[in-house]
Amino acid sequence: MAIDNELSAGGLTRPATGASTSWLFSWPLLAGAFAYLYALHQGKELLLDGDTYWHIATGQWILRHRSVPDGDLFSHTMPGAAWTAHEWLSEVVLAAAHDWGGWALVVSVTGIAFALTIGLLTRALLKWLEPIYALLFAGLGLAMTSGHLLARPHIIALPILMLWTIELVRASEARRAPAWWMLPMMTVWANLHGGFTLGIALAGAVALEALINAGPERRLATIKSWGMFLVLAVACSLVTPHGAQGILFTLHVLNLGFVLERVGEWRSPSFSTFNTFELWLLGGIALVMHQGLRLPPMRLVLLVGLLHLALKHVRYVELVGLLAPLFIAGPFGAQWAARQDREGKGRGEVAALDRFFQRLAAPASRFALLGGCLALVLVSALNARMRPLELPDTVVPAAALDAVAKAGVKGRVLNSYSAGGYLIYRGIPVFIDGRADMYGEQFMKAYVYAMEQRTPGGLEKLLAQYDIGWTLLEPENSTNAVLDRLPGWKRLYADKVAVVHVRTPAPNAADGQR
Repeated sequence: MAIDNELSAGGLTRPATGASTSWLFSWPLLAGAFAYLYALHQGKELLLDGDTYWHIATGQWILRHRSVPDGDLFSHTMPGAAWTAHEWLSEVVLAAAHDWGGWALVVSVTGIAFALTIGLLTRALLKWLEPIYALLFAGLGLAMTSGHLLARPHIIALPILMLWTIELVRASEARRAPAWWMLPMMTVWANLHGGFTLGIALAGAVALEALINAGPERRLATIKSWGMFLVLAVACSLVTPHGAQGILFTLHVLNLGFVLERVGEWRSPSFSTFNTFELWLLGGIALVMHQGLRLPPMRLVLLVGLLHLALKHVRYVELVGLLAPLFIAGPFGAQWAARQDREGKGRGEVAALDRFFQRLAAPASRFALLGGCLALVLVSALNARMRPLELPDTVVPAAALDAVAKAGVKGRVLNSYSAGGYLIYRGIPVFIDGRADMYGEQFMKAYVYAMEQRTPGGLEKLLAQYDIGWTLLEPENSTNAVLDRLPGWKRLYADKVAVVHVRTPAPNAADGQR
């Protein structure tokens, strides 16, 4: 693949390693293997998010019905409401992994996507940077993604995001349009995850950089080649079951102000405790102050844009860790080399002192690649046998649902937002779940205000309006105390994950559990 070709513009290439391939493992292979083993070690930590479970349930529905849903399948509050299952292909991948190999294979598939992402990042950075700096940036990227490393579609799509951005940067610096193989990849991406709209935005920004850097005699050709690529990329992104709705979905989500303020991953990051994002920011400031790093105008715009997203929504911190190095590495590598030359410390001297590092910078041989993959398969099998994967009992209300089933509770449920995904996985129609875009702001406001007792009688009204027969809420939810005192309700079950209340006498709910 074109990733391993040297960049030809401006001399922004890492010095030759002295060999086209390494009989040993390579740094990208080792970095990818480490990322996979890290994901494997995390195990059930990748299953902590409730959205994982409704994604898998959606994928199972698609596999059974051989079609992509366009309306709500899982709630009793908004049955049939318009819903864009824009991540359907990732959901099919996760559901197939679940059905074929259980939760262990779900974790492995997620780990493979994560490993490919980190391996690709490392390989790309080695084209501009000495191995030690490439590994440093890749390590920070891994650490900054670990907080959002979950068995969800955004991780499945990360390798495409990485390939896309690498090729955009390479094309700009090589004074050419991106490779045409990127276009079908955009179609796959648009069916995997809504982040494909970021890919289109990045392509537009890099196209502008290419136009700025083109000489007067090449500007028209640059406009034609990059313009054609952008038009075709947008066209390819429309080849989904939902067409233009996939692009509009991103705008719709970003306008859900009330909802985004109350969903953890959409809030701004907290700096009350030290984290890798803070380390990245402080390290970047130190680098600029000490080394005087200068970025071309559009690279600076891209970096500032990524930082804005990450500071506004914690879910985008990973984009800084994974994409920012690609925009920084070329200028940083060139300026570092020039500084070394001025100080009489040539790159050849660095290579002479660190031949082992340079040796592993070359691509791994096929033998090493095959051996590494077989070793990881063996480790995965041993891990599955010695550490059977169980669902995280800190967030999954499995015991509470078992108690509900044992007691023969009927009727509709009022559930917490975070528990909705697992209820869907268990086949229980939910009041609410992680598909906040479908429920909308008005519904979310009514739900939140009732849960927080902001309006007098709001909870009682909600219980009556939706004919609620039982509730399943987190122990810390103040609604539990209200239900303890509310006539006609009693506490059935409680543990560290969930508290269940049931109506007494139970309503005769025709729309009970399916």
